[in-house]
Amino acid sequence: MPEAKSRKRKRGKKSGSKPQIQQQKEIKSNDVTKAKHGSQSNELAAASKRPKSSSSSSFLDKMKARLAGGHFRMLNETLYTCTGGEAFNYFTEDPSLFNMYHTGYQEQMSHWPEQPVNVIIKWLKDHNRSFIVADFGCGDARLAKNVKNKVFSFDLISKDPSVIACDMSKTPLDSSTVDVAVFCLSLMGTDYPSYLNEAQRVLKPGGWLLIAEVKSRFDPITGGADPNKFVKAISELGFTSVLKDFSNKMFILFHFQKKEKRESSKSKAIEWPELKPCLYKRR
Repeated sequence: MPEAKSRKRKRGKKSGSKPQIQQQKEIKSNDVTKAKHGSQSNELAAASKRPKSSSSSSFLDKMKARLAGGHFRMLNETLYTCTGGEAFNYFTEDPSLFNMYHTGYQEQMSHWPEQPVNVIIKWLKDHNRSFIVADFGCGDARLAKNVKNKVFSFDLISKDPSVIACDMSKTPLDSSTVDVAVFCLSLMGTDYPSYLNEAQRVLKPGGWLLIAEVKSRFDPITGGADPNKFVKAISELGFTSVLKDFSNKMFILFHFQKKEKRESSKSKAIEWPELKPCLYKRR
């Protein structure tokens, strides 16, 4: 009997020791689980602090560029299909649109192998520095910033103290006070002849009219104006044609000189050709 009791006690001790071992295992298991969860949390926190991948940022940049490009194309089409007065009122009401337009314009120009404004700048540097210049549709006034001539810079909105905001058919200049009138990709309105009439008014006799325009606007095969009809109309306005240069792939150059006396025309009004809008394709 005593031996049986002792065996039971021994068995009892053995059976009582199992929960302690299991408890230790559970504690260790919980510690491991907590450690794993802690490690994962740290990894997630670190990941959230990491910079975004180049692919995602590149995607966002592309989306922003597309959005900006869409706004530019809309504004560009508006300028080509409204009058100068309407364009002036349009941008005066919301000047931020002018910034948006010129940002898109500069992006488009960055694809051109040669800038027409640089050609005109070179022409001015090769001629008399005392020439007074009127830059119709000056944009960022790049011409004025790169020559020593006195330059009156005109555009729809003034973001620079040197730029005069106005409808280009109604500048504040007095008659016969300018030696050179420049239109660099700026004959955009449906009433563009009114801009050229204004240039004729402010130019001195013998003064120069320099025009650079997108080449496709003067390609009759694709719906553009006949350049000969354009030259004829400006000649009837009181100018002599001096140069017509088609050598550049992107733009055409016209040089005219104001006649000393305009011939009195009692005949019918000048027939101005319609200039094809320059609408940029989606890239």
